Parts: sequence; C-alpha cells; structure tokens
Amino acid sequence: MKQALVEITQRIQERSAATRRPYLARIDQLAQRERGADRFSPANVAHAFAGMPQHDKIRIVVERATNIGIVTAYNDMLSAHQPYESFPAVIKDEAHRHAATAQVAGGVPAMCDGVTQGLPGMELSLFSRDTIALGTAVALTHDVFDAALLLGICDKIVPGLLIGALHFGHIPCVFVPGGPMSTGLSNSEKARVRELAAQGQVGRPQLLEAEQKAYHGPGTCTFYGTANSNQMLLEAMGLHVPGAAFVHPHLQLREELTREAVRTALSITRAKRFTPIGRLVDERAIVNAMVALLATGGSTNHLIHWVAVARSAGILIDWTDFSDLSHVVPLLARVYPNGQADVNQFQDAGGPGFVLRELMDSGLLHTDVMTVDERGMRAYAELPHLEGNRLVWQRLPAESGDRSIVRKASEPFSPSGGLRLLTGNLGRSVIKVSSVPEDRHIIEAPARVFEDQESLQQAFKAGELDRDFVAVVRFQGPRANGMPELHKLTPPLAVLQGKGFKVALVTDGRMSGASGKVPAAIHVSPEALAGGALGKVRDGDVIRLDADAGTLNALVDPAEWAAREVATLSPERAEINNHGLGRELFAGMRRNVVTAEEGACSWL
Repeated sequence: MKQALVEITQRIQERSAATRRPYLARIDQLAQRERGADRFSPANVAHAFAGMPQHDKIRIVVERATNIGIVTAYNDMLSAHQPYESFPAVIKDEAHRHAATAQVAGGVPAMCDGVTQGLPGMELSLFSRDTIALGTAVALTHDVFDAALLLGICDKIVPGLLIGALHFGHIPCVFVPGGPMSTGLSNSEKARVRELAAQGQVGRPQLLEAEQKAYHGPGTCTFYGTANSNQMLLEAMGLHVPGAAFVHPHLQLREELTREAVRTALSITRAKRFTPIGRLVDERAIVNAMVALLATGGSTNHLIHWVAVARSAGILIDWTDFSDLSHVVPLLARVYPNGQADVNQFQDAGGPGFVLRELMDSGLLHTDVMTVDERGMRAYAELPHLEGNRLVWQRLPAESGDRSIVRKASEPFSPSGGLRLLTGNLGRSVIKVSSVPEDRHIIEAPARVFEDQESLQQAFKAGELDRDFVAVVRFQGPRANGMPELHKLTPPLAVLQGKGFKVALVTDGRMSGASGKVPAAIHVSPEALAGGALGKVRDGDVIRLDADAGTLNALVDPAEWAAREVATLSPERAEINNHGLGRELFAGMRRNVVTAEEGACSWL
C-alpha cells in the first residue's frame, strides 16, 4: 500500500479518536439489545405490525424472523427515482422467499436540482440533505428493524440517507441504486447548444428540444455529476451489491441486483455475519471513497457531503486530506464534464470495477475493509451479469474497453487527482482541475464583484464582460442563502473563455459535479456573510488563482487589505434570501450551519 495513503489514514484515525471511540461504544450498546418485537410492550408491537398481512405478523412475532426496514426516496419528479416505485414489492417478495419480512419504514424528500437550477428552490437544495437525514432517522426510529435497505441515488439524497443511517449505526444497511437512463443527446452537444443560447444564437424552442433529448426518460442523468459520483463512492465503500451502480433501471439484471440486496442484508444480520453500518464505515472506508472521487474527477459537492458523512460516524476529515490524497491518486477516468463520455460509455469501458481494481492493484485502496458483500473489497472489481436467471460475477478484462474513457493506473490521464485545495488571503477553497485546460490553471485578472448570479448574467447580456476578469460572486454560502449551485453561470463564462478572454469564477457558493472547463474556486470559506475575505474584494482588485501552486489571493497591499471593511449583504437581497417558496422554514438551518469545510452541517 502506498505510504501516503497509510499516513493520511493514520492521521485521520488519530484526529478522530476522541469522537470515533464513543460513537462505536454507543452503537455496540444498541446492538446488544433484544429485538424490537421482543423488547416492546404488546401495544407497541401491535401498532408496529398492524398493517402487515397476518402471516408476516406471525413470522416477526412468533417465528422471530428478520424484519427489513425500507427507506425510500421514491418520487416521479426525479427521473432517477421514478423506477423506485416498484422496488418495495420486489424487496418484500424476496424477503418472503427467505422467510423474512420487509416494511416501508418511511419516505424521504428528494428534490431535483436540475429543475431548480438558478431558481429559488435551489436555495433549499443543500439543506435538503440534512432534511433527508432527519427523515431517515424518523423512519428508522420505529426501532423494529434488523436491517435496512436505503433507496436513493441523486445529489443530496445519498449523503442524507447515509448520514441518517450512520446515526443508526447499529443496523446493517445496504444501499439500492436504480441505474442511469439510456444515452440521449450527448453532453458535449447539450453544452454547445446552451452556449449558443447564452449568445442568443438559438432560441428557446431549440434549447428545449436539446434539453429534452438529453434528459428523456427514467434513470439517472448520464453526466458524471453528484448523483453518479454518489454511486461510485458507495461502490468504493462497499455499501452496494458489487457492480450495481450503473445497470439500467428496466433490465432484468437490475431486478436481480435488487433481490441480491435483500439477500445481502439478510446475510449480515446478527445470526450470520453481523456487520452494522457504523462498523463498516470506518476511517479506511472514508479514505477509499475520497480516493475513488479523486481518481474519477468526481463532484466537488463531496468535499462538503463526505465531511458530513464522516462526522456522522465520528470521523473527522478536511480539505487538506483531500488535497494530499489528490497528489498521489492518478486520474483514471474521463467522463463528462471531465471528458466527452457519459456514464453508460464509462460502464461499457470498464466502469467503477475497472477503476477500483486498478486502485487496489496500485496500493491506493484499503482492501482489508468490511463490505456488505462477504467477499470483501475485491468483489467490487467484478462485473455482475445473468446466467439464465442466476446472478453471477465475472472478472473484468485486463485492458480498458476504451482508453479515451478509462485507463490503467500505469498509464493515467494525469498522475494526480482532479481536485485541488486553494489557500491565500481570500480563505480556503477548492477547484476541480480535471476538466480545466492546463493553460487556464493560472488566471490573474481584475475582479468584477457580484452579489448574485442574476447580476452576472445581466452584465453578460449587456456586453459588459467582454474582457479578462475574475467574477467574484459572493453571499452564496450556506449561511447567506443555503449555498446554491451556480450552474447558470457556466454557459456565459464558457462563451467568454471561448472568445479568448481569461476568465475565472471565485465564489462561496457551489458548482458541483457539473462544473466545466472554466476555472472556478468554489466553497470559499469563511463565507462572505460570516466575515470572510470575499467581503473585502472591490471591483478592479487583481485576483490571482493559481491551481498549480494551490493559491488564491487578492493582490492588494497587505496594509490596505487589513484595513478594509467587510461588505455586508444588502437588506433587499437579505429579504429575498429569507422569504418565499419555503425559504422561511429553513431559517434555523441557515443560522446554525457550520462552514462548508466542516460539512455545512446544520445538526452539530
């Protein structure tokens, strides 16, 4: 194993000792209790199972059968989650085949960021993660489940489910994905039409036609954003049935993988090989997830979400850990926006299994971790398929199916991962460099300051931005307005970069897994509303973003910089941020949230 991986893991273990130890003690104590049906009073038992068929009641109460709780993020607003409508029936049927039972313990909200991009609803998006965690806790707090299956895929949903599940760390848990939609309009063509629309060269009908060809049916969106990064990370942590991530929703193989998730959950209950999720998700598993993220150029959202996930298991990580890992983890995949391929092409070229095998063989993953599959981490380097009606796994070919999409560790796209930590007098931030051209890794230009993304778009349409500049978009952090993703800024900035101007974005907001070829220093912490240095920037200040050196600075005389007052959010903008479309209900989360680098948690 690479020495750097060992050392980073060890320092995380040492840093986390004071929080991890009591966490494990708590879950061990809970795991030693009697089953819920045996521990509860008759009235509690009657309420818990009143809605079940009589034979299931007998199984649970008399025969003491295993009872699986299903926590589902089903709705048909999200294309990725629409297929979950039929999953509970399949899960219950498979449980019955093994003399067990299953109940839908609860549903959690699941919003589509694609619907809310650039709209007020996006200001609820980040906090929906903690709301989902709360919903997971409400579902599992019925406390009658011997194991849990967690049904979720998309951006905030998987982290929320995982945070919630880790607060019930004494329960074995398996995540059940649904798979991507089939390939439609290519992601690169979709981006091209968006840029044309930003320039007014195509109208709304042409843009709508392109978008509907790209997002056209059930399943996860096919670009490698946060949703599909979630699936990669769950494979690397051993929380899926091996190879389940990117199998299409309506294939027979998908149903068999869902049934296998039931069988897997049953195999890790107390009577067999009891491995609760709080034990499985240890420091090594968290590091494996971080490595997988870096090796695939995954979503920058996970520099927030996985910090929160780790905290839920008593583990403390920060952006320095990501940055140090990035220096030793090679980039092995190029999937849009980190390349031209979509996730279906990634899967056909070798997919998560190929990447994980290469990382393991290179000493860049912990292979001695527990996984939901009893075969361990090596099982995640195999590909599931059907032989008749039987689910089996086979080894992946030694060579990549397409070297333009996925490569061996001996011939990576880059010797280092796709993320960088930036530090300087503007604070700490991160940048996704895997999709940024090398000649754009360093940008030095005057600042143009905005307090919302609408103002930047208006300036672009007015022709005010046809020059070299660094767009500073502040008051977009978690305390200010829930830290929305700023995807609507990508087309105009990409257009300006395409014209030959040197442009960059610096913001305390997010860009997520869809951040593209424009250099973007994001998640700047402390955020402007918390007195962060972004509040000191003035129009015309020269900003230097150096992704190679890992620095982000305003090139202002130090004495003048120290004396400058921090700008405050205008009352008009504050009023907008605090009201309308449910934003009032999240005021408590905005007040209590910690910094992005601490996971933007509202529950600490």
